[in-house]
Amino acid sequence: MEDSLRPGIAGGLRIDSMTSSEPTTQDGAQPRRRDARQNRERLIVEARALIAQNGVDASLEEIARRADVGVATLYRNFPTRDDLVRALYDIALAELATVRDEVVAAPTAWAGIELYMERVSEWLVADPALPHILKRMEVIDPGSGRGKEFQTVIAGLVARAKKDGALRADVDAVDLAVLVTMVGSLGTHGGGHTGQWRRQLAIVLDGLRLPATDRPRLPGRPLAAREFQAAVHGLTRRAKRAASGSGSGR
Repeated sequence: MEDSLRPGIAGGLRIDSMTSSEPTTQDGAQPRRRDARQNRERLIVEARALIAQNGVDASLEEIARRADVGVATLYRNFPTRDDLVRALYDIALAELATVRDEVVAAPTAWAGIELYMERVSEWLVADPALPHILKRMEVIDPGSGRGKEFQTVIAGLVARAKKDGALRADVDAVDLAVLVTMVGSLGTHGGGHTGQWRRQLAIVLDGLRLPATDRPRLPGRPLAAREFQAAVHGLTRRAKRAASGSGSGR
C-alpha cells in the first residue's frame, strides 16, 4: 500500500431519538476518545520497535498489525510515513527537554557536561529507533531549528568548563554531540554492545578531561574477545551460553 493512501473514515452514528434507556453521544464519547488514545499509543510503541529493526522504511502495514489496529486507523493518526516520523521526533524532543532541565540545574559546568553525555547516551541506547528518526528529520525538515536551544545550552557549558579548567581547550560542543552519538549508537547493535555504553562513555569522558584531573575508575568490565566477536557477528546459541557463563563483572 502506498504511503500517500488515506483510507476514508466512516460517517458518525446518527441517533434518531433520545430516551433514558439509550446512551447519548456524550455518554459514548469518553470511551471512544480513550480507545483512540490507546490505539495511537500502541502505534507509537510498535513504530519505534519496527523502525529500530528496519529503519524508517519499515512496513506501515506491519506496524498496524503489531499494534492490533486496522491500517485505516494508522492513516487516521498518521496520514503519511513522514507524519509518523515527525510524531516520533516530537516525542523524542519532549523527552530531551527534561534532560536539558537537569543539565541546566547541574552544580558545575563539568557536571552538566557529564550529565548531558550520560542522559543523551542512555536516551539513544534505550530507543534504537532514534538515530533513524533523527536522520530522516534532517531530510524532511532540515530548516526547522528545533533542538537548537539545547545546542546553545551545551555550547555555554563547554565555554564555562574550559574557563573552569575542567575541559580540554581544543574540544567544542560539536565534538560532544559526535561523541554522544557514537556511544548512543551502541543501542542499534544490540546484544553485548548495549550493556557496554556506560564503560565506553566513561572512557570518552576521561579523554575530555584535562590531563591533571583525577581519573575515576571505569565502570563495568571490558568484553572478553569471544564476547566481542559474538556481539559483532551475532550470538549463536553456543556463543550466548559462553558469554553468559563468563559473568557480568558488575
